Amino acid sequence: MAMIDDLKAQRDASLAITANGAPTRTSNQFFGVGPITDMTADEVDGRRLRFQFDAWLEENYAKFDDRGTRIGSFTTAEIGRSMHRGYPADKVLLDMAREIHRYFEFPKKNKMAIGLGGGHSGFTVSILHMMNANNADQKIYVDTPKPESDEGKAGGFFRQSWGSQILEMQQFAENGDVNRVHFSEGEGAIPTADELEAKGIKLFVGVGHETTGATTYKETEIKNLLAWIDRNPTEHHAIIDSTSMLGAMPWAEEVVSAVLDKCCMFMPFQKAIGGISGYFIASYTPQALALINANQKDPAWAIARQLKIAVPTDPKEPLSSEKTWELGPVYDPAEHKMLGGIINTYSTLAFAETTFGLLRAEKSIGSVRELNKRSIENRLKINDWVSKNPTLELGVDDADNRGAAVTLLKVTEGSQTDPALHAEIIAKSKQILGYEGITHPNGEHEAGLDVARYVNAFPGTPGDYRAWIGGIRPVDDVVALLENLEYAYHMAKIVVLEELLAKEGVTFEASAQAVSGAKVRQDDANRAYKVLVADLIGLKFDANGNPDHSEVKAHVEAKGGVFHEGPIADGANLEAGKIHFSYQPNLSTAEELLPQTDKGQFDATIVAATFLPSASVFKHGGVRIGAGTGNMGSDSWGGGNGDGGEAALMNTPSFNSRATAQMAMKALLKVCPNLPCEEMHKLVCAGDFDTGKDLCKFPTEKLEGKRLAVIGYGNIGREVANLGKAFGMEVTIYARPHHKAWIESEGFDYAETPEQAAKGADVISPHTGLGAFNAETGKFANDSLVNESVLNALNDGAIVVNYDRGEVINIDALDAALTSGKVSYAAIDADLFKNADSGELTGPMVPYLTLVENHGDKLELLPHAAADTEHVSRVQGAKQAVDQIFDAIQFKSIMNLKGDLPAGYKNAGATTVNGVGKVTPNALASVAACDETAAELRKLTEDMAAIWGSLSVTKDMDRRQELVDLYGAQLTLQSNKYITLIEKLGLKGPYG
Repeated sequence: MAMIDDLKAQRDASLAITANGAPTRTSNQFFGVGPITDMTADEVDGRRLRFQFDAWLEENYAKFDDRGTRIGSFTTAEIGRSMHRGYPADKVLLDMAREIHRYFEFPKKNKMAIGLGGGHSGFTVSILHMMNANNADQKIYVDTPKPESDEGKAGGFFRQSWGSQILEMQQFAENGDVNRVHFSEGEGAIPTADELEAKGIKLFVGVGHETTGATTYKETEIKNLLAWIDRNPTEHHAIIDSTSMLGAMPWAEEVVSAVLDKCCMFMPFQKAIGGISGYFIASYTPQALALINANQKDPAWAIARQLKIAVPTDPKEPLSSEKTWELGPVYDPAEHKMLGGIINTYSTLAFAETTFGLLRAEKSIGSVRELNKRSIENRLKINDWVSKNPTLELGVDDADNRGAAVTLLKVTEGSQTDPALHAEIIAKSKQILGYEGITHPNGEHEAGLDVARYVNAFPGTPGDYRAWIGGIRPVDDVVALLENLEYAYHMAKIVVLEELLAKEGVTFEASAQAVSGAKVRQDDANRAYKVLVADLIGLKFDANGNPDHSEVKAHVEAKGGVFHEGPIADGANLEAGKIHFSYQPNLSTAEELLPQTDKGQFDATIVAATFLPSASVFKHGGVRIGAGTGNMGSDSWGGGNGDGGEAALMNTPSFNSRATAQMAMKALLKVCPNLPCEEMHKLVCAGDFDTGKDLCKFPTEKLEGKRLAVIGYGNIGREVANLGKAFGMEVTIYARPHHKAWIESEGFDYAETPEQAAKGADVISPHTGLGAFNAETGKFANDSLVNESVLNALNDGAIVVNYDRGEVINIDALDAALTSGKVSYAAIDADLFKNADSGELTGPMVPYLTLVENHGDKLELLPHAAADTEHVSRVQGAKQAVDQIFDAIQFKSIMNLKGDLPAGYKNAGATTVNGVGKVTPNALASVAACDETAAELRKLTEDMAAIWGSLSVTKDMDRRQELVDLYGAQLTLQSNKYITLIEKLGLKGPYG
């Protein structure tokens, strides 16, 4: 029992530590063998980088004809076709060598060998050429424990392989002697200059630091090495594995410069900065190169062809002629040339990617000095974080020895001491850090975070996790790594503890969501919820001549709700666990609403035009059918803007947008084109018209080519703009500056002011809404937005269509414009209310009635009928409102939130009618969830990108024409398909 209680307590502790959920993600999840990462943030970023590389390659490697005229570019596809000799392969190789040598500030006196293979190939090449078993005076010092010593065995095969190779070379050489090789007592130890000299060391091999053990040399140790070299530069040589040292040297700048100047360094360069693997570079001092040539005069062993950097001076006599590095695969930075060729076929693309990656890193981070500084900063951040955290500690005790490119971490938290149990927790934590995830004993799956892949420590090293944290990574990424390591460890520990408890018969219930995959209900199954529907939810008449609400009623019932015709009686025995909808569309005034709503009698409400008084109470939210929410005055959500309160305010934007826009266009088409259809109809019916003679009496102008000014870029404004564009009109839109890019992306002109939009326009159509109410002025923000200066900017005889809000247009300015002829016609759709008792008229239409006497023949006035008479829009909006109410009550999920999100609820984002208004994240996610559709979009865009990429890079006109002839039809067809599919899926328009 005590053991069970202890396991439960440990589980509870880990649950508490992870209660807030997963930490911030790392920007790139690869922390594995070497910083082989381009630091792309995600798959999109990575694919874009591929395109950037293609473009960079095409820009830098041109095709020229024999007159020197550029006729195109080499492409990734061409260079990938085994191009490894001649132009441009030679230039690619030289460019890479130059940039490596320049960026890492190797001195020009030092030369670089380039060969195929990884780090061990670079090591083997260096040892084969610089060590000579025929030289009895050449003693070697290796900074790792002797192979097969107790400490050596703990490091495993890899750690011992460096020293083993040197011993085997001495052992099997005719004149070799293994006693010439000296080893350190620990990894990465450098003796003093005196100690090295006393041992007669001539060749120092530095392979015991950084990479596996997460150590680096102390500055004092490096200074010892440099001092030893300075005592006899001709005979004292150092070969250092620099895989994780380049850009991560935590020493003074002058010390770094001296190391690059005086030491020989080898590395698999793709690990140093990233890129395709398969080659190494090695930098050699002039003294080392002289030693290489000297050793070849009396070689101790044969060197395989692919590893040679000293080759025959006479190609006709490969056995007997003198060997020299001066004809080998060596880059001379002073002359910027390769002295010889690289053996075998190398990947030209790998070399080009290295150059591209290096230049990209330099652009984002800066010089190698900045890279060093950031590596040091990352090391300090890790030291600081671990010092304040009880879960992890660093595998290297001495802070000055801790690597600036690699870190080694071990878990010390918890009371579990069983090594097997600990190993199991660590293994599962790596599944959490990766993409695999882990499954609890009850079947509940914990998805992988995919934040740190392959963070395995080498066997024998004092750590559980090893990660590359050099300067290529931002400091925030290092912190995110540590936080995720801690989180993943505890999540894994919870599962392991549950497995132990399960063996003792103790289990834990899985969440309903985990078992079913569905959303978890959060409503009270023991109570009935009530929703007031206070507006019509169907407008066309049924067989009895009444507005038909049957579709919405059926929708409610299909979702498990109950639909009540009329009020719900007080004390009614309502079925618990159900949502009951009370349909009372005739409620409109506060006097009618408050007796049923002032005490929270209804949990939620759905309305369209009805104004909800502030004292009405709906604790579970309200939905307005339509876009605006000015009529949603209840204090339950803080009024029309949804600012505050305990409930959520929602709407159903875009359902009536197209209906409103089409009605606005109908108003325009009545007078433009200005063909007098009614008059001509009468003449035709009277038989009083001759087409051949009389048509000339009725000249008109088409809409195409005329300018339409749209004020506002909301759902309706954008639909009006699209209709105008469909008629061939030139459309200018005024909206706030952040809309500019989206407006222009759809082919419209952007105007910074309403006056600018109206300039030269033949039609103006405002769609801004009233905007915010100003209590001081008693007016809305957009009151009189279309004023005298805006109307005067129009072309003479322009048409005004206001199917937005009556107050948006200044009446006096419109009166003057109609009088002067600046405006020839105005169509207005605004609310008009009539008091049944007094006959008094109120509403924003009233001021327009004053224009009828003088301008009646130039006006069309409607009582805000454009959208509120459209049956399908009302039904669709009502159905969505019902769905939103169900989600709000049952799952505390809020769709189309307006204003503040109440505590305890989650924001489910926005949704609109397909193709109307903004493209929403939900719409994109829905398309992406359909594998077939996503694959079709991918195929279309990849085909188009391939063809356009080829056309852009092909400069030869005849060849380009061939491509057009071959692919022009396909490109046009794919483009049409893509545009059609995007519009069909509702993915065209602004995003939000």
